[in-house]
Amino acid sequence: MPAGAGGSLLLAAVLALLLTGPAGARDAFGPGIHELEPNTLVPAGDPRYAPAAYPDRIVASPAADPARGFQVSWRTAAGVEAPMLELVVAGDSPAVGEPRRVAARSTAFATENGAGSQHQVAVDGLEADTLYAFRVQGGKGWWSPWRQLRTAAAQGTALEFLYFGDTQNKNASHGSRVLLEALRHAPDARLALFAGDLVSGGDGEDDNEWGEWSDIAAPVAATMLVAPLTGNHEYFEEFEDTPQERRVLGPHWPHMFALPGNGAPGAEATTYWFDMHDARFVVLDGTSALDLGTAAAQAEWLDGVLRDSPRDWSIVAIHQPMYSPREGRDNLLLREHLMPVLARHSVDLVLQGHDHTYGRRAGENGAATPQYVVSVAGAKQYLLSEEARDTMAPVAEDTQLFQVVRIDGDTLRYEARTVTGRLYDAFSLVGDRDVGRRIIEHTDGRIEQRDCGRSATLKGRTDRCWE
Repeated sequence: MPAGAGGSLLLAAVLALLLTGPAGARDAFGPGIHELEPNTLVPAGDPRYAPAAYPDRIVASPAADPARGFQVSWRTAAGVEAPMLELVVAGDSPAVGEPRRVAARSTAFATENGAGSQHQVAVDGLEADTLYAFRVQGGKGWWSPWRQLRTAAAQGTALEFLYFGDTQNKNASHGSRVLLEALRHAPDARLALFAGDLVSGGDGEDDNEWGEWSDIAAPVAATMLVAPLTGNHEYFEEFEDTPQERRVLGPHWPHMFALPGNGAPGAEATTYWFDMHDARFVVLDGTSALDLGTAAAQAEWLDGVLRDSPRDWSIVAIHQPMYSPREGRDNLLLREHLMPVLARHSVDLVLQGHDHTYGRRAGENGAATPQYVVSVAGAKQYLLSEEARDTMAPVAEDTQLFQVVRIDGDTLRYEARTVTGRLYDAFSLVGDRDVGRRIIEHTDGRIEQRDCGRSATLKGRTDRCWE
């Protein structure tokens, strides 16, 4: 063997391993080593997300009237009792002035990462369309950085908001790109709506998953209100594989988010509504409707919330779709109970998740409203059914997306963009609610339809594109 050949062969072997990964770690698009990533980036046994004296997981969510208030939740180590939130009208000087102080309600909460305390504050009595700075207290002298958010404005003021489908899997490694790109395209957004399955759960590291979700959401949550939905992965199976098996809301949900508390009977912790500018937003719980028998109660509640709305636009969000774009799924119970209410009140947008694809479908008989949309932000990607390809347009597989919605007077403009910011879908709803909306499709600049192009995942599953 010539001098140096052994080293060259060794280098070639190392490069080959790096490029191809272990045996079988290839896919239709070439090297697939990135698919071997675990669901979280936290090494086994690492205490990265152990509760500490400093406050983390800070999320501000809407009050029923976000023009006059909002609610904040955060976490610390155990033993931090009734910490404070400080609030000031934001100014141009670091001399913020004398802050208003509001004491938190604190609850002990133990997780895989140790015992902690969750804190929640309801802030009220604020001025509309006003920029406030706030910070929250931890233990041992800790305070969070100051954050800023603007209260909702009066009716007649334009509103921009973000909508994300399921984040769920590999939040830190892949979901982070989606949220950061969304901020580039919606610099004036006042609200971020997450359509459920924020985390996957059930893998023994739920708290790590919630920690990573909080990390990727932090840039969004630092500047706007966050409106979360429960998905089926926010629930877990109690008494699994026994006659007593039932769905139970996971313990993180009521601690992670402080919500308006005006929900449907039987689903008070996971349904709510609020008004912002010219729109009424209504959040439903599809898992509770399908598995816990609350479909009829939610439909009756929804009917009342929409009937009494003084706002020109209505946005309804639910995790499970009315029309499922994934093969083998059919949420008939939702269509029986909820769809008649959505149609009767001419809801403008129904924003959904769950099926890890993209698809849009018009109302009955091609009506402009409601527009039913399913989207996905995270790394898990399913395949479309043939029915979805026949009845929805546009559709997409193998694509992480975010949505920007802007409501201004008699026009709602919707855009779906890929994680790299490319335009995938766009339309406007135009006209008076009482007379009826018309839809204008915006096709200029849209990229071509995206399909998976592979026959199976690395694990051999043929019902999805990415694990």
